[in-house]
Amino acid sequence: MTEIQIECDVPAEMRDGTVLRADVYRPVGTGPWPVLLSRLPYGKQMALAIAVLDPLAAARRGFMVVLQDTRGRFASEGAWEPWTYEESDGYDTVRWAAALPGSNGSVGMIGASYFGNTQWMAALAKPPELKAIAPMLTWSDPDDGLWTRGGAIELGITAPWTLMMGADVLMRRHGSDPAALVGGLGGLVKDLDGLAGGGYGELPAGRFPAFARHDLPELGYERSRREPEWAQSCTVTGRHDEVDLPTFQVGGWYDIFAQGTLDNFTAMRRAGRSATLVMGPWTHTNQQHVIGDINFGFAANSAFMGMRGPLNGLQLDWFQRTIGAGEPLEPDTGKVLLFVMGANQWREETEWPPSRAVDTDFHLRTNGRLTPEPPTADEQPEHFTYDPMKPVPTTGGALLIGDDFRPGPLDQVAVEARDDVLVFTTQPLTEDTEVTGRIKAVLHAATDGPSTDWVARLCDVDEHGLSRNVTDGILRVREATPGEPAEHVVDLWSTSIVFRAGHRIRVQITSSNFPRWDRNLNTGEPEDNATTPRTARQQVFHDPDRPSRIILPVIPG
Repeated sequence: MTEIQIECDVPAEMRDGTVLRADVYRPVGTGPWPVLLSRLPYGKQMALAIAVLDPLAAARRGFMVVLQDTRGRFASEGAWEPWTYEESDGYDTVRWAAALPGSNGSVGMIGASYFGNTQWMAALAKPPELKAIAPMLTWSDPDDGLWTRGGAIELGITAPWTLMMGADVLMRRHGSDPAALVGGLGGLVKDLDGLAGGGYGELPAGRFPAFARHDLPELGYERSRREPEWAQSCTVTGRHDEVDLPTFQVGGWYDIFAQGTLDNFTAMRRAGRSATLVMGPWTHTNQQHVIGDINFGFAANSAFMGMRGPLNGLQLDWFQRTIGAGEPLEPDTGKVLLFVMGANQWREETEWPPSRAVDTDFHLRTNGRLTPEPPTADEQPEHFTYDPMKPVPTTGGALLIGDDFRPGPLDQVAVEARDDVLVFTTQPLTEDTEVTGRIKAVLHAATDGPSTDWVARLCDVDEHGLSRNVTDGILRVREATPGEPAEHVVDLWSTSIVFRAGHRIRVQITSSNFPRWDRNLNTGEPEDNATTPRTARQQVFHDPDRPSRIILPVIPG
């Protein structure tokens, strides 16, 4: 058994004199060893850090492991400002880690979500010792899954994340005043516990009242609107050409940042970089094999990976080749490992999306039909009423909200029974139909107000009639002409699923998914001061001139 030496709270001084602290795990011996670095705001000794990278297991494989609290968090000095310092602190930390005793001078980074993005920011800063990154479950464009999606606020992550991160903020603020600390934390916990019971409904959503009550740095939506240039502090989109490193990216079909993972991979391949992509059926916090209501089989579990071994072992193998003594990677190569739901199998590809996929229209039709055939001239529009005070409740999906709202594929019976949800369904399929790639819904629709939202959801209906969600998307229409039909394209992101013979493909159309996304109050007022709702009367058209449809990338054969 390899002995491991652990040093806690090792100081690293940043360029402005702020000291950040890290725990360092070394195999006992003289080395030198390649360095694996994670920079996270969640506590370097918390379970989350260990779950993503077991430092003991990595040290036994011959790596020096460095887990660092980011600026303003836990043992590190400075003020907590999400994203602001990650590029410069990432650069300084990589250089510091590469010079630690026992280091071989080569650094790789690994981590998920926020500390997936800290890798991209460090890579954009170009420290010469950084040789490879392995971001998991992280975004590319913060306005496509982190702060907003389709123009709607990602309230479901923004509210609980900001409040949970506020605990350490209050402990620092009131550390010398026990009474103020107890009161502050008590109020914070009350707001956090009360979100599902009505707290999400506080208005205005764009200046969420709970954040002001506790004077907390929020996830970034508000600041990014005030200071658009600041938004670059966590944006990767449009900057991939600046990253000349191999990447190993991991995502999940039901992860809130699923499309960001895919977009990062495709951008790196376009830039000619060596890139590896693994997409499981997973959520943001669950990489096992039971996701939502579905058991995808033990092969889907990240501990097994269809007999390939544990995911973390695959990552360490890759790091041996990029920063260790293993055989170097081939330049300009793409490797893709997809879990195809429905078939419940892993499949290796060399590209994403698969170029053999054929975009295929399925048209919304009268009487709730969904057909490859286009609509006829006699088909009349569908109508429903959207009341922002009675929104469609979030039921499954690519979520990161909390235990009150389960992510993944869930039974849609309650959603589909509502009067404000339109449902369109195919006949039972006569053969297996694989859909792998990016999905879009084209809606010809009208509202009677100056603004509204359109939500589209793809579902798989089994032979017993049980409908479960596959993927969905939202589009906020900020300037609508009341009563006038217009074409709207809703991005449902991507998936890989086989709709089995005997199953049916279903599409839901509605105007809300709350509290995942904030409600459009249908008034056209900006989200930062909108507090008065109005009910909207919605129309969805499907005729030869206005063929509303969903476009599915179907794999032939």
